[in-house]
Amino acid sequence: MAGRSALVTGAGSGIGRAVAVKLAAEGYAVTVNDLSAARAEAVADEIRAAGGTAAAVAGDVSAEADAAAIHAAAVGAHGTVSLLVNNAGIAHQAPFENLEVADFDRMFAVHVRGTFLMTRAVLPAMLAEGAGVVINIASQLGQIGGVELVHYSGAKAAIIGMTKALAREVSARGVRVNAVAPGPINTPLVMELSEDWRAAKRAGLPLGRFGEPEEVAETVAFLASPAASLFVGQTLGPNSGDVML
Repeated sequence: MAGRSALVTGAGSGIGRAVAVKLAAEGYAVTVNDLSAARAEAVADEIRAAGGTAAAVAGDVSAEADAAAIHAAAVGAHGTVSLLVNNAGIAHQAPFENLEVADFDRMFAVHVRGTFLMTRAVLPAMLAEGAGVVINIASQLGQIGGVELVHYSGAKAAIIGMTKALAREVSARGVRVNAVAPGPINTPLVMELSEDWRAAKRAGLPLGRFGEPEEVAETVAFLASPAASLFVGQTLGPNSGDVML
């Protein structure tokens, strides 16, 4: 991975932070994006303190102008983006009958529109070079659904579908596209869900525990590496056994 450049969205905490730190340790120059400039800079500082190379950029991936600016900042900092990790996401829990249109729209804007806009930004250069990797962070709930998480599950299912379709378009042109569908992970986002929801989910997991962000980061690092050269359009599931395929 030495000499490569990665852009990780939503990397100010949780899975995104763990992915950014892991990729930096593997030799990537990492651009850390987050909605919060302070959180993005804190992770970039952490990477630099450990001897890695990192830049920070704030921005909302669901906004077209912000997505373009995030990409431009990554290119300005490191010259190229050879790896994009679409990780930015939000959580919101509600029974379907209580969902507001604004809740639904924001969920799809961040997860689905954000993945589309950021991928659209990096893809032309990857195709021109004939090389690149896009990794989309989905969720096991996009495969099996989640109680009081219809909008979240739907958005994550859309990401899985987008991953497969884009992989069919661009794999032969040198760009590998895959997804990671984590199960419940000990992150600030999951902690936003109710304690009852978390307890019920934990009790049903064959492994009996939630995962850690660093465990998901290992899966991302694998998919980014040459060892995953035959993986295209796949969805890998570090999910504590919640989904078994």
